[in-house]
Amino acid sequence: MSRIGKLPIPVPGAVRVALEPGHVKVEGPKGKLERTLPSEITVRMADGHIICERPSDDYKHRALHGLVRSLVANMITGVNEGYTKYLELVGVGYRVAKQGDEITLSLGFSHPIKFKPPAGVTIEVQDQTKFSVTGIEKEAVGQVAADIRRGSARQSPTRARASCIAARRSGARQARRARAPKQQHE
Repeated sequence: MSRIGKLPIPVPGAVRVALEPGHVKVEGPKGKLERTLPSEITVRMADGHIICERPSDDYKHRALHGLVRSLVANMITGVNEGYTKYLELVGVGYRVAKQGDEITLSLGFSHPIKFKPPAGVTIEVQDQTKFSVTGIEKEAVGQVAADIRRGSARQSPTRARASCIAARRSGARQARRARAPKQQHE
């Protein structure tokens, strides 16, 4: 069985889930989402958990099993807590400013770059170099962050890669690095 697919998805008390064959609707404190799912995978509710089941061990069914479970779990987390990606401008004189619902990036080009997020995604500016992308749909938040990175990247002639926006490291990764013992060379 799929290790991801066989895990039950806990449903918090503030979240309502409506299951239909091949379709799921999730409603929570942050909003509501719905998605059409592959008909091969059965999704059912049992004891406050959602369980995904596949009909056979066929390669396609195994792949869809984990995918469907992840999609439904992301929907539940999104409407309950939401998703945020933190971005930081790295470079001398690089700035970000919010004007209405769009942001303006000053990255050393002859013109500022304006970016307006799609519906359901908001961009918050913490200071001149740090901002975050927030929303309830994980795919949309990640896509907007990637579009900002890709659309504003400046090509470095010596390194042959873009280097103007870096994703801020998560707190877990920083804590893990702080706990790691330092290697001493003799």
